[in-house]
Amino acid sequence: MTAFRTAVASGDSWTEVAEGCVKGLGSDPGDANLGFLYVADRLANDAPRLLDALRRETGIAHWVGSVGIGVFGGTEELIDRPAAAVMTASFPENAFRVIGDARDQGSAVSDGPAFGIVHADPTNPKIIDDLAGLADETSGFLVGGLSSSRDTYLQVADGIVGGGVSGVLFAPEVGVVTGLTQGCVPVGEAHTVTDGAENVVATLDGRPALDVLKEDVGELLARDLRRAAGYIHVALPLAGSDTGEYMVRNLMAIDPARGWVVIGDTIEPGDRLIFVRRDPEAAREDLQTMVAKLKGRLPEPPRGGVYFSCVARGPNMFGAEGAEMALIRDGLGPVPLVGFSCAGEISNARLYGYTGVLALFL
Repeated sequence: MTAFRTAVASGDSWTEVAEGCVKGLGSDPGDANLGFLYVADRLANDAPRLLDALRRETGIAHWVGSVGIGVFGGTEELIDRPAAAVMTASFPENAFRVIGDARDQGSAVSDGPAFGIVHADPTNPKIIDDLAGLADETSGFLVGGLSSSRDTYLQVADGIVGGGVSGVLFAPEVGVVTGLTQGCVPVGEAHTVTDGAENVVATLDGRPALDVLKEDVGELLARDLRRAAGYIHVALPLAGSDTGEYMVRNLMAIDPARGWVVIGDTIEPGDRLIFVRRDPEAAREDLQTMVAKLKGRLPEPPRGGVYFSCVARGPNMFGAEGAEMALIRDGLGPVPLVGFSCAGEISNARLYGYTGVLALFL
């Protein structure tokens, strides 16, 4: 099968970007039959023309993708400028099927559970239900991201769509491995909620939740917890996960008088909770760990991959455009990769924030 090929281009117009992408892909698409297209939101209104040009020049009929504040290709991250990133790939006939939105789920491409790369509209209030419904309908493991844009949210699914969930489902015979990096490291042990309701944690392990928080973050931060804002978060371990996976939520407020902690999710007694630290050092460490674990699971070098990264990551977290993608390249080698900056990331049909999700095809 034809090797995966990627290209990324920026320019003053959509035609210049399209020409750069076509040139980067090369003149011979081989037997490539699926394309991934990520369009910077500054070119969102030109996405239909850009898609038509790529379809015409490559001869590839099936395309999926999204719009984002930034787009990635190789080790390049083009943020907040007119740009696009593309990847062409070859899969066995009838081993994939493009879906247009949440109402176009249908059956899986073949018997057995599917794997899906999906994109979705962050303004859809039913997004969590739509993802769960698609996962249930297809018995699929879904990864992907929510479109990010200043004003125009759209996806690519053989055409321009929006409002629901779109993407591509792959049959079980398509080999893939995935990883999730949350950019956090624990600052203490896991605790049990012993009193609390809704988003208020009253006690942890039978002690005031605020006392436990102060103990975990250390004396320096405990003296002035205002310094912990945006730095210390709460992680809720996922029940049944054998990989230590958790959902990160914001630390919303504290009540010094009662010793309560308010978090950005609902809890009940018996739930587990971990305080975690998110900063550039932690994000770099967690990304490198995720890539190393993925590499250890690979039975062979990957053919290509797609990376979904929160808009709050990238240069905001890693210091320079291209630094995040370079860390992945350092760990995996020159694997063809594309992706985009997301308003929310999807892994196992769950919606995350501040994360990076990597899918690698074998």
